[in-house]
Amino acid sequence: MQERQIFVLKKLLKRRKRGFLLRELASVSRILDVCGQKADERPEYCNILCEALQICRLPFLKEKTSDELHYAEDVKRLLSRLGYLMRVSAGEVRRHVVESVKSYYSCSPPGKAPLDGPQPTSPGYRLQLLERSDLAKTLFLSLAALGKQPAVKLLLLQTLQMLSSTSDMNCALMLSVRGAESVCLRMNEADPTGLILFHSSEILWNLLERGDKSEVAAQLGSLECAISLKEAFTRVALNASRHADLQVRNDLLVLTTLFAENSCALLIESLFAKQLVGLSTFPELKNGNPFAVELKLTYNMEDLQMKKLLLNLLVVMSGDPASLQIFREEQVILALLTLAKAPAEPSEAKPGSRHWSSVQLEELQLQALAVLSTVAPLVLDHYMSCYGNVALLDLLDWCASPDAFSGQGHSFHATGGRGSKKAHMRYCVRLLRSVTSLAHKTLNQDLCDQGTIHILLGLLMQMESNPGEEDSITVEMKSDMQIILAALCEGDMHKKELFGAEGVEMTIHFLRRGAGMFYSGLGHNKLLLSTMVCLRTCIVGCYTTEDWFLARDGVLILLDLLSSSPKCVHGVVLATLLELCDNQNTIPHILRWSDSAGRMAPSLLLRVWRREEEELGVARNQHGGISDPRQPVLAPRKLADADLMSTLDTQSAAVLEMRENPMSKIYLIFCRIGFQDLPGLSVRDRVTLSIIKRYLDFKVSEVWDEISRELSLEGVRPVTPDLETLRAARQISQRTAEAVAAEQEEVLRQYNEEACKEERLIYQEMKSHWKQRQLTAKSWSSFVSKTSNYDILKEIKLEREKHVESIRTGPADRHPQEVFIGRLKVAADGVNLTVSQTPVTAAAHQEALLAWRQPHYFL
Repeated sequence: MQERQIFVLKKLLKRRKRGFLLRELASVSRILDVCGQKADERPEYCNILCEALQICRLPFLKEKTSDELHYAEDVKRLLSRLGYLMRVSAGEVRRHVVESVKSYYSCSPPGKAPLDGPQPTSPGYRLQLLERSDLAKTLFLSLAALGKQPAVKLLLLQTLQMLSSTSDMNCALMLSVRGAESVCLRMNEADPTGLILFHSSEILWNLLERGDKSEVAAQLGSLECAISLKEAFTRVALNASRHADLQVRNDLLVLTTLFAENSCALLIESLFAKQLVGLSTFPELKNGNPFAVELKLTYNMEDLQMKKLLLNLLVVMSGDPASLQIFREEQVILALLTLAKAPAEPSEAKPGSRHWSSVQLEELQLQALAVLSTVAPLVLDHYMSCYGNVALLDLLDWCASPDAFSGQGHSFHATGGRGSKKAHMRYCVRLLRSVTSLAHKTLNQDLCDQGTIHILLGLLMQMESNPGEEDSITVEMKSDMQIILAALCEGDMHKKELFGAEGVEMTIHFLRRGAGMFYSGLGHNKLLLSTMVCLRTCIVGCYTTEDWFLARDGVLILLDLLSSSPKCVHGVVLATLLELCDNQNTIPHILRWSDSAGRMAPSLLLRVWRREEEELGVARNQHGGISDPRQPVLAPRKLADADLMSTLDTQSAAVLEMRENPMSKIYLIFCRIGFQDLPGLSVRDRVTLSIIKRYLDFKVSEVWDEISRELSLEGVRPVTPDLETLRAARQISQRTAEAVAAEQEEVLRQYNEEACKEERLIYQEMKSHWKQRQLTAKSWSSFVSKTSNYDILKEIKLEREKHVESIRTGPADRHPQEVFIGRLKVAADGVNLTVSQTPVTAAAHQEALLAWRQPHYFL
């Protein structure tokens, strides 16, 4: 029967030389399964399997277009069955299985299909179904059974590399059977060709790119994998002679970096970390490391990539405190400072020595500075022992010098530095910022002794002299320099004096720029905030610098900034103004400020207060007064937040709110400048000012209310004296709010009365003007009647003669009749009104005199 079965199978396979039909695949799967079970006992079945697998390389055939969808499950089962055939011990069968799967990814086009009969399926049909089968998982599991068949194993690794490089689903299937760990542990098996290590590293790289990175890291996170990576890296680094070997070496470094991100302790335990840290200091330091001595650098692009990966590995390893001791032992800081120093002149280079090119050295210098920004603050003692401050200031001086160095700007860290030293200065300043931010007294004092304050001030004003070159990198450097100055001068009066008039001029210059470019996207928002930090730490607190700042109208500039800046800056500006108010000379400057619309500083502060109340949602009436005496300054949503915070172990919500919003700062500023006789206040301002005056009392009552609500939520009843105290506090708060509301009503009443009085006076002036117009019209009418009617003119002449005669014969002290017409004069403030009287001679008398002087009217 077995011979008959073999004969029938051969006959069947001979008829299907063009490929299997889709409707036959279910039967083909069963046949392959049966043959696989008998292949180990009867070698004849191995030949059948090899022939069948040879046909499986060809595209499947479909009789109808719908066959692809109808028989999809059969195709998946067949592909899965191919993987199960790897359990057959015959190497030829395994080879055909792997080659069959590998052929699915062949780029060679299929032969020309016949015009009639079954047609081949689409090229991507089989690959789509392969992803949905468990073929990739089965092939990965079969790696363990190929120890004695290196050729098949190498072919299988090539196929797995193809599977992992083209499909995310295949990578997920491989990771489901711990594929990353399996490949890592087997990549050091004996292989004279070195291809096993190459394909293993490629598979791991594909799993990283297309699979779950966290899952890959978890599978590699074992001591065995660390040792395997170490052995593989050492072997390929010392024996690398081809370009492919150098790429494998760098790929292993990438995998090691991923390993260090998750399991740096295991890297240290395997001594791999010490080896890599020592290698990162080569060739800058000749420390006798045997591994570095045997390593031969050719200074090509692959060696440059390895050096950059090693420097990046230092940053990753610095997250583990255990690695810091290795950094000290291997003198990492010294190597980085040596690498980051200013480039030597061509005449200083040793003749005949091999070294990095200028472009390569620029990339390494910038990356070394970036690494130092992370590592140096962690090993500050080692940094100071290597005279890091001296090296940095020398580099900063070189960056500011006008020599002919021209950066290439090819690397990531050289962004924006092409044709200049801007990139070097950027990372040098960033490194200075990272070490000064630690507030290490000895280090900061050393920097000040070397003149860092004046150097940075000079650089800032030098950069400001070229405003056309301002970009995001330049703005970042300015901001970092100001933060360095703030860190150096904070809390030290002598250093603030060193900041001096030059520093005040710098601060004034940046404050005058205002907040016009706050949302430009170039970092001007950070620059403005760093300027405010510099002001508070370098100027405020020293009377000498404060007086210089006041003499340069610094307070007026701050108030201009408060009126034009966005809300997020108000808190910083108000806090700075409040600290400056400790100097008594500040108050007159605040009171004499006014904007273009004539608004004074108190009115500006009150406007900021009202905006904050609107954002908080505090209830106010139409005039800005208190509408709810029970909650004079508390918003409803803040009340809900207070209830939530009362259940947590946090500070009082009322106290925290005073820290966050600017209302408390405005209250304290008014406490310094006073609440009485403030210039330029409107009635709404005076209403708001009455609330600010009792702000502290209202906040105290809020704390009492929070205590009461918290006790109520916890179900605690205070003892009777405490309960009476809580009630009394609540009543006092409500009476205070009612008194403030009454004061506001009085302010409004006085304003209304003054407005009515002013309105009456204005109407009286209008009435007086109308009366004067009537008299003028009457005089003109009389004049017209005299000139148009001769009889009237004769009568007037007689009356005038009688009148003149009576004057001649009458008393000597008699004067012409005068009429007084009232005229209102309104003062500039619109409140004080005075009435003046102007004598007006009788119109008839004036007309008579005029007619007497002009006889032509009688013609």
